[in-house]
Amino acid sequence: MNVRIELNGKPHLVDADRRSVAHLIELLELGGRAVAVAVNRRVVPTPQWNDHLLEEADQVDVVKAIGGG
Repeated sequence: MNVRIELNGKPHLVDADRRSVAHLIELLELGGRAVAVAVNRRVVPTPQWNDHLLEEADQVDVVKAIGGG
């Protein structure tokens, strides 16, 4: 079974058994990178990624940090 979310403005399916924010970041191959995640416009702190489960119709924004000068 899948859960439908909106990921950075586009429809996305996640496995209902692996729907934590941490699993989403792993699926997107962003583990170990400087990223911020907001679910329904609320930032989810990194220590909460394992416990925060995505729900049907959640709006998820993943932002990668970019260095520059």
